[in-house]
Amino acid sequence: MGRLEGRIAIVTGAGRGLGRAHALKLAAEGAAVVVNDRGSSLDGSGVSLTPAEEVVEEIHRAGGRAVASGHDVGDWNDAEALIRQAVASFGDLHVLVNNAGIIRDRTLANMSEEEWDVVIRVHLKGHAATTRHAMAYWRDRAKQTGQPVKASVVHTSSLAGIAGNFGQAQYSAAKLGVVALSRVVALEGARMGVRSNAVSPSARTRFTEGMGVPPAASGFDARDPANVSPLIAWLATADCPANAQLFQVYGSRLLVFSMPKIVHDLQTQGQWTLEALDHALAGSLVEHLKVEELLAMLRPPEGKS
Repeated sequence: MGRLEGRIAIVTGAGRGLGRAHALKLAAEGAAVVVNDRGSSLDGSGVSLTPAEEVVEEIHRAGGRAVASGHDVGDWNDAEALIRQAVASFGDLHVLVNNAGIIRDRTLANMSEEEWDVVIRVHLKGHAATTRHAMAYWRDRAKQTGQPVKASVVHTSSLAGIAGNFGQAQYSAAKLGVVALSRVVALEGARMGVRSNAVSPSARTRFTEGMGVPPAASGFDARDPANVSPLIAWLATADCPANAQLFQVYGSRLLVFSMPKIVHDLQTQGQWTLEALDHALAGSLVEHLKVEELLAMLRPPEGKS
């Protein structure tokens, strides 16, 4: 019997890549899964239920339970319908994995309003809309039963949100916004038994295919999306202790971030003056790492996994 036997989960963006790996892992651990995917291209265009249906069929062949969903997570009403589908299909809901996303890379000086809006809509609103309706469902369940629901929300962040990434202003802003959203959900969900955590995955997905990084020829593949999924499944368990955390997974490495962190605590007499700021902050400001530098630090040593 798997660790998630009897749990009902939704995974958004589950037709390919990370979401597919998460859905398969949750199902392998015994969860019934709503596989949500619009089947869109990387920029969010086009709609097809085929990717979600293929994952559902794969889960069925392995003896698991799953249904497909083509709901648009960035639409408030569709997000509500997605939650209702899980309850109608399997009788309850315990886990929400927000994973759906698109990219529209463009430097900020060249970015159109539509390119900003559509990425924020899918990544940030798409996390918020599904979570809003899941939280309402869990609030009502907790009131009806008088018991905490032992539910879990997992949000997908990114190193781009932590360190920024050239040409991804809207994506980076959304991904850091997801961390803040997760913290609020943890605060508001505490009284009803809802935990919330954010995961920043480093893995080979459709987003990274253009970088020219092939799968490992042999041995452990540090970029396999399935490397991230055990953490997702652990966070989905009923008695998982993690709450309001930010995790980074890359291959066999797991980091727990502390954000925000005070690096200097400075004081002056009365109001700060420009001259006092010159003196206090000269040479003291933290130089932030770029995404590429963070990835280099996370990379396993040559020849190791």
